[in-house]
Amino acid sequence: MPGETRRNCRGWAICFALALACAGGAAHAGGGPENVFLVVNSTSGGSIAVANAYVRLRRLAPINVFMIPWEGSSEAVSIGAFRDQILTPILKTIDARRLSTQIDQIVYSTDFPWRVDFKDELPPQIAAKDQYPSGSLTGMTVLYANVIAGNYGYLDVASNHYYRPIDGDGVPVTTFGFRNWYGWGRLGELYEAGGTRYLLSTMLGVSMGRGNSIREIIAYLDSAATADGSRPAGTVYLVQNGDVRSTTRSNAFPGVARELTKLGVGCEIVSGSLPVRKPDVIGVTTGVADFDWSASGSTILPGAICENLTSYGGIFTASSFQTPLSAFLRAGAAGSSGTVTEPFALQPKFPHPGIHVHYARGASLAEAFYQSIQAPYQILVVGDPLCQPWARIPDVEVVTVPDMKPLTAGQSLSGEVLLEPRAVATGPAAVDRFEVFVDGIRLAQYGSGERFPLDTRLLADGYHDLRVVAIESSPVETQGRVVLPITTSNHGRELVLSVDPNPVDLRGNVRIAAVGRGVDTITVFASGRVIGRISGPDGEVEVPAAKLGLGTVTLMAIGREGAGPTQAVNAIPVTVEVRSGQ
Repeated sequence: MPGETRRNCRGWAICFALALACAGGAAHAGGGPENVFLVVNSTSGGSIAVANAYVRLRRLAPINVFMIPWEGSSEAVSIGAFRDQILTPILKTIDARRLSTQIDQIVYSTDFPWRVDFKDELPPQIAAKDQYPSGSLTGMTVLYANVIAGNYGYLDVASNHYYRPIDGDGVPVTTFGFRNWYGWGRLGELYEAGGTRYLLSTMLGVSMGRGNSIREIIAYLDSAATADGSRPAGTVYLVQNGDVRSTTRSNAFPGVARELTKLGVGCEIVSGSLPVRKPDVIGVTTGVADFDWSASGSTILPGAICENLTSYGGIFTASSFQTPLSAFLRAGAAGSSGTVTEPFALQPKFPHPGIHVHYARGASLAEAFYQSIQAPYQILVVGDPLCQPWARIPDVEVVTVPDMKPLTAGQSLSGEVLLEPRAVATGPAAVDRFEVFVDGIRLAQYGSGERFPLDTRLLADGYHDLRVVAIESSPVETQGRVVLPITTSNHGRELVLSVDPNPVDLRGNVRIAAVGRGVDTITVFASGRVIGRISGPDGEVEVPAAKLGLGTVTLMAIGREGAGPTQAVNAIPVTVEVRSGQ
């Protein structure tokens, strides 16, 4: 029954919110792969290929990847189907995987519906006034609490309290890193208890209709990943003209330009539709119905945020008009945005020009966007959410105690090991804490100078992904990390994984062999899902390469002799390259 379904969804939302509230005693930094939950359409080869690339580029742990068999439209979905078939399964899985205290962002790969239609759930008096009753996939995910509760608070033109207040010159007063458990007041106050909570959301790409090809999406994600911490010597162009699309925001241009200059980032206010013959574009804010980027003769640098205020920039149906946001991404931008239905020229529904200030202060792309949009329900944000060109990223290492030697990738450990994380800050703020993750799950937080014991006897034998994340003390809370694959040996179990052929053609099959000792079942995984099971201490499974998707794919296996973690062994992962035979 629809009412019962909604009550069940609301119950899960309450559990999820309680988990976030319980995390309030410690600071959890956002802006890193440990804080991203990547949602992939398992029925789409393109969605899997884009996810494979992003996992490789950003080193996401398998537990941070979630496959949904979405077979509905890649354009639009009703709010009921969105809540029941997409949003609620995501929240349930985050909770079930014990990730609710660390996930700050829900990121969608391609081939999910970019528009959510909500007319059927509006009260008649509201529905009669709303000519365009639709929201975006990303905006409605950010405002998940309203969607799950079945209320229409997402229509509020000030629904996003993470939006940073603007001073009299049009400059953001503050820039904050985003944390899922932070609460926000209506005036932007930061609360560690109470307030409204959100989850940031972006799409990696849209590949239907007027969107980008899979090859283009992977290319701009690859470019964005190279920009982190590069502090590019580019220029932000604020483009003004007499169109209402421009005048809606151009009054803030002078103040934003002055602030960017203070931050050491070039900025020019230019007239027209686009910057013309500029070789150093690291950001664009403009307002025009249509544009031809190639005709401008300008070059977009890796990491750039480029966006345009127009009504249909986030609509990808082939029959639509006005230049879509995909044009900026095709030209090399790291991120862009556009509305999925007519928003009218209302500033709260589009990024404030101060987005470039947030970015220049070190915020990630997703943080910069959502600190700049007061009413995100209609706007689709597309690109690499983790890109952060102006972040001052700490350098991190871990040493073993008492010999004080650096822990190295592939090192074998047994028993209890005492470790000390160290970091060198590259900016003015010091590192004041570290977070420790094993196999993608956050285990603990330690202050600067503290040592932490890692009791490997409590872990499965074999491979583990150990991550130590350093967090600096500024309001942006920039992260640095070291990712160390290690092996543990305490319980006498072994498991070896191999694949053939490698590389493999997309139209072929992959044979995955496993040989174990001290196990009676073996489960094989790829991208956070089970792809095969073996009964006994050794055996083989055969998987269509198309199921793995194009690109570089990491295969993992767990052998078991019982249910507990110490009755298991993890094989060292094997990477297989799936190629197109075309």
